[in-house]
Amino acid sequence: MSHPRIIEGWVTKLDTLATQNYTFKMEFPVPRGFGEPGAILVKNNHPNEFLLVSFSLSLPDLTEVHYMTNSWVYNTGDTEGRIFFQNKPYLPHETPASLREFRTKELRALQGDGTGVRQFSDRVYDYDVYNDLANPDDDLSLERPNLGNSLEYPYPRRCRTGRPPAQTNSLYESMPKADVLGNLEFYVPRDEAFERTKMSDFKADNIRSKGHGLTSKLSVRYTQQMDFDSIESIKKLYAPKNADLGGLNNVLPDKKDVAKQYQSPFVFLQELMTPDGEKNTPLQYPLPGILQADDNAWQTNEEFAREFLAGLNPIVIQLVKQFPLRSRLDPKRFGDPTSAITAQHIEKNLEGLSIDKAVSEKKLFVADYHDSYLPFVERINSQKDSKTYATRALFFLSANDQLKVLALELVLPPMAGKPKLSLVFTPPNDTSKDFIWQTARAHVANNDIVVHQVFSHWTKCHAATEPVIIATNRQLSKLHPINHLMAPHLRSTLYINQGARAKLIAAGGTIESTFTPRAYGMRMAAVNYKDTWTFESQALPNDLIARGMAVPDPKEKHGVKLVVQDYPYAADGLELWAALKAWNAEYVDVYYKDDAAVLNDVELQNWWWEIRNVGHADKRNAKWPEANTKSSLVEILTTIQWIPSCQHAAVNFGQYAYAGFMPHHPTLTRRLFPAEGSPEWDDMKKNAEKFYLSAISDVNSATRTMSVYEVLSSHSADEKYIGERGLIEDKRVTAALKRFTAKLDDIDGLIKKRNTDPTLKNRLGVAKLPYELLRPTSKPGVTAMGIPNSITI
Repeated sequence: MSHPRIIEGWVTKLDTLATQNYTFKMEFPVPRGFGEPGAILVKNNHPNEFLLVSFSLSLPDLTEVHYMTNSWVYNTGDTEGRIFFQNKPYLPHETPASLREFRTKELRALQGDGTGVRQFSDRVYDYDVYNDLANPDDDLSLERPNLGNSLEYPYPRRCRTGRPPAQTNSLYESMPKADVLGNLEFYVPRDEAFERTKMSDFKADNIRSKGHGLTSKLSVRYTQQMDFDSIESIKKLYAPKNADLGGLNNVLPDKKDVAKQYQSPFVFLQELMTPDGEKNTPLQYPLPGILQADDNAWQTNEEFAREFLAGLNPIVIQLVKQFPLRSRLDPKRFGDPTSAITAQHIEKNLEGLSIDKAVSEKKLFVADYHDSYLPFVERINSQKDSKTYATRALFFLSANDQLKVLALELVLPPMAGKPKLSLVFTPPNDTSKDFIWQTARAHVANNDIVVHQVFSHWTKCHAATEPVIIATNRQLSKLHPINHLMAPHLRSTLYINQGARAKLIAAGGTIESTFTPRAYGMRMAAVNYKDTWTFESQALPNDLIARGMAVPDPKEKHGVKLVVQDYPYAADGLELWAALKAWNAEYVDVYYKDDAAVLNDVELQNWWWEIRNVGHADKRNAKWPEANTKSSLVEILTTIQWIPSCQHAAVNFGQYAYAGFMPHHPTLTRRLFPAEGSPEWDDMKKNAEKFYLSAISDVNSATRTMSVYEVLSSHSADEKYIGERGLIEDKRVTAALKRFTAKLDDIDGLIKKRNTDPTLKNRLGVAKLPYELLRPTSKPGVTAMGIPNSITI
């Protein structure tokens, strides 16, 4: 080890309170034969933290050695300091002798001992259950059951903070204190926080979107009950179609302009005052994609059906394998399991096929929320301004490869002494003027948006990824090649997840305030995780096969054949899946010479064991693959990477484009259909539009969710898209990455080409909203395209 060197002259740099980057040069005298330094030790005796952005050494032979830094260094006190390794990965048994002790110590520091309250200067990664969503100390009505370590509500683990228990109930963790801006300060390891540009952009987006909500709300007409008074009134929430919003919806400058733009110390103010490249933009919501080409297309059954293949939540539709449809729920509790949709409802719309023929030819499909919803319907409906059904939507695949709506079913369970109730609706000739049909469709769309938000988006992407991040930092050294591979896919996710636990999914948060299930949404998500989630089912080919949307076929390009050939999410997704898998296979080949090397990698085996048995402890007895061969490792890595990159992009970045117009995907349903023949039924028939508007989201909930969608759908100026990585030292890996990024470029071109192919009718639909969510890159802003490496929003 060399003698320590002190950074000289750093005090003279502190001539401003603004955050800035500084460069220092140092010399390290070492004995001859010292060799190439494998790590640096950094001590900080100053009370303030600093960010070590990068560090490199110029050696006497004129070569340059780089180190893995970009980390915050707090006061290290009397410790030996922080260690930063050279940017050169080693499997555990290949670690140079001089680094082995440091490798072990670094992992122990990140693991902690599972005790104590975490401080913001800590770097400890540990697990806990979701016992931080309730807030009984503030209001006893905000008690909620914990998620995780529960037979009723199992759940993935989250990052432990160690805060003391709530005063009113020790089962819950107390809420953290709010900072001066009212933000709750949850602990996450310091390096997981947003980078400076991302943080500034994120805060500005939040404030600006709230401004859109306030000013837009003042411009519309509504009733005393805060119901919109017409569909046209809702459209007045948005800026005019031709307003200069910098492109599709608030688009930021190109990346090449970002470095210059963000040199200013006042990044946040700059972004707030000149947001997303806008010029003299009014404080109104930008026009969502669903309204841009045709502001009435959302009302059509064609668009409603298309979006189950190419929309916000294209991962629920499944093949009908038997008819009539049947529930798996206990008939003693929930009544007759047979669907009320009968042959008489649908057979006239099967293009001459019998029902048996339509089933055998794989022509019937269903979006089925019945079993997820029905056990919760009575509890949901007991809450104020929440009224729901358990729904199904049945579709027929026409000869032109487009889905046609056959029937909608709305179900209430047996309750209050009344038997199970099933309402079946079939499509009218003119859907745009039939608000009875629109109301029934709104209940299905509401089931779907809830399932999208708390099942598909939060649980299967955000929550499922968090244990992987924790295990990776605890069990894979920064020197491990799999840590190098996975790091870009884990960036910023713990930080965005803690923000969601504070504001979105907590008791009384946005999800409970604006989505129909209210206090039961996260409980529904936990039950769905228990009933449906397995690791292997998250792999795209497996998911498609399980839903009957594809069949195994070794003759096909990707080993599966799509049942619906024009299924944009699946078609684009399979291209990306194959590219990811090929990249992982090449990478694994570089570092593992054979299957035995995988099996004998101690850190890797500990990592995979901990993900299964601790991170997803409630699923430890489910079927999991073994990481015992190179091919099994590649499959595991591809599945893990798919979730925070491609899968998250598919269900996240279209939120504003597809759901930003509330009636298309209302997050609230507030009224059930009255009994036929009752006075309420007569009133509904007299003014069906008024009834429809009173049954879906009101002004406050609509504008609140629109503001959230606008922020969640936005890419930041410093987004790192799939394939973008830091410095790679190994030439073999660099060559493999070049092939991967070239393939991503090809996929982007293929998607653009598919979107101009007139034979692929599901790519644009009647709304002329192209399916671009799986295009690999994007300009910053709200663009409804682009795949970041990780979940950063």
